[in-house]
Amino acid sequence: MCLAVPVCVTEVLEDNNARVRVGEGETYLIVSTMLLEKAPKVGDYMIVHAGFALRVLEENEAREALTLLREVAETGQVVEF
Repeated sequence: MCLAVPVCVTEVLEDNNARVRVGEGETYLIVSTMLLEKAPKVGDYMIVHAGFALRVLEENEAREALTLLREVAETGQVVEF
């Protein structure tokens, strides 16, 4: 199973890349934005999977997803679908 994680753009780089912060932590990644319709801006939230930004999220949507992921991580419970 794979997990796509919401990230926040901290810097827009050359060649369709962006530096992003994962969640509210201190983990930063360089991700490709080549699959997006338009270039993101600093402060935008995106959903990222396997190093590629898949789409831009509304801030409230990203924060809700991060809250849910944090709750799952804190409980240690596995959710089956």
